Amino acid sequence: MQTGMLYAASAYILWGLFPLYFKALQGVPPLEILFHRIVWALVFLLVVLTSRQQWAWVGKLWRQPKVLAGFAASALLLSANWFIYIWSVNSGHVVDASLGYFITPLVNVLLGFLILHERLRPVQWLAIALAAIGVTWLTWQAGHLPWIGLVLAFTFGAYGLLRKTAALGALEGLSLETILLFPIAFCYLAILAWNGQNTFMQASLSSKLLLAAAGPITAVPLLMFAAGARRIKMSTLGLLQYIAPSLQLLLGVWLYGEPFGGERLAGFAVIWSALAVYSLEGLWRAWSARTA
Repeated sequence: MQTGMLYAASAYILWGLFPLYFKALQGVPPLEILFHRIVWALVFLLVVLTSRQQWAWVGKLWRQPKVLAGFAASALLLSANWFIYIWSVNSGHVVDASLGYFITPLVNVLLGFLILHERLRPVQWLAIALAAIGVTWLTWQAGHLPWIGLVLAFTFGAYGLLRKTAALGALEGLSLETILLFPIAFCYLAILAWNGQNTFMQASLSSKLLLAAAGPITAVPLLMFAAGARRIKMSTLGLLQYIAPSLQLLLGVWLYGEPFGGERLAGFAVIWSALAVYSLEGLWRAWSARTA
């Protein structure tokens, strides 16, 4: 249990510190960062799979077109989520990005109701209603939808929904998604290099090393998360997941000086109350089941 909490908390802390990494690459276009992330992640994952001799799953895939189609869809959702996140961080919208990951748990519940036809408890409906009120307030005071947060939440929620029913584990699934995205990423970077526009070729040594580090930076937190999730209860995991957006919010406000006045704080406070209602109800049900 303690080892599992250490793994999971470490993964969320690393995800929460991602703005520091992407800000260091602010001179590189977001799409190029995304494709470098895919290429170097594949290199790292191939090394991990080879070291663990974990290749048996590959031979079975070509007889399972539905599995390939499902992972192609999840790969597109994951890449869209990555791109919007990278763009938002490097465009001065770290706070908006943190909002997306705050409301992701409630989006997961909503998608479970809409797509998997799961029955929601009254307290879950209350949490979703509070979150909707918070989003409506943020929309009204800003004059537009908080689209960055909503896109991040729904793409990651839909990605999680596909992975929930996937036939592969975390390492194999991420490897397959990266393999499917690799041809697009490699061709794009090759075309840039051919035209002399590939930033990697002209970047400083530190930037090249940072781009190459995208492989382990992408894969290691996910592997730590998977290791932690197998060892701890879902209720504990649900509370730990707020570490990442909380760190992102603090970085956006205190380190990068993004605006976070009283009106915006009020909207976030309503969404935080929704998360508190949702989390406390889950903890209470887990405690009741354990005592029973």
